[in-house]
Amino acid sequence: MLSEVIATRYVTPLREGGSLPGIVEADDLGTYVMKFTGAGQGRKTLVAEVICGRLAQRLGLRVPRLVQMQLDPVIGLGEPDQEVQELLKASGGLNLGMDYLPGSIGFDPLAYQVDPVEAGRVVWFDALINNVDRSWRNPNMLVWHGDAWLIDHGATMIWHHNWPTAQAAAAKPYNASDHVLAPVGPDVAAAAAALAPLVTEELLTEVTADVPDEWLVDEPGFDSTDALRRAYVEVLLPRAATIHERISMQAEVKPRSGPPGWLAERLAPQPHRKKSDSE
Repeated sequence: MLSEVIATRYVTPLREGGSLPGIVEADDLGTYVMKFTGAGQGRKTLVAEVICGRLAQRLGLRVPRLVQMQLDPVIGLGEPDQEVQELLKASGGLNLGMDYLPGSIGFDPLAYQVDPVEAGRVVWFDALINNVDRSWRNPNMLVWHGDAWLIDHGATMIWHHNWPTAQAAAAKPYNASDHVLAPVGPDVAAAAAALAPLVTEELLTEVTADVPDEWLVDEPGFDSTDALRRAYVEVLLPRAATIHERISMQAEVKPRSGPPGWLAERLAPQPHRKKSDSE
């Protein structure tokens, strides 16, 4: 079960993401990035954050600690931004917080090296949860104290937006050719051998139990929150066993070699432009 804290001060919005998360202080003297139930993406974003974040932690991947965070909208009355005020008003009650990593910087594959073993574990995990939001355009990774940390899993498990087609959607391949770590040459086979046996029914039952009931109620097609939690388990469990066989990646990618694909385009020298007579 996630620990629960109370937000005591709204510090500032983070405008990098579409959901407009904010930095807040809490009654445990901690500082967190809060994601709001009133954001446009809805509560399923928070469900995905909890299930995937807790699963990553249990598999040994670095993800900021998650907490349940109670919000009284009154703390945003002094916020001059009308959009932020409306978001806080719509998010009274239980929200999600994740540890703020002070001094962290955004992951840049040109500046930070990830070895093929670690890269394989990240790519395999992203394939398991069908994360389409860790591309070179938007890595959703931070570097903190010399280590790479995974953040922002709200856009994963897209099948939970249409449960009648969930099993068919989860059986589809995972295209990792655009993944930010693809140029490293991820060792996906080693990752699957190490991590897939850890994704048991018991583990998935534990991490889905961390999702608060109020974020799961009234889901069409389910008569209880326990039944909905079970649906997540039934999709993720078989996927963990075989998803490594359905990960597609650029075959020519080699670690520590000349970078192919999108990275090569970023690094390629621009053609010289001949000056015109008027310049």
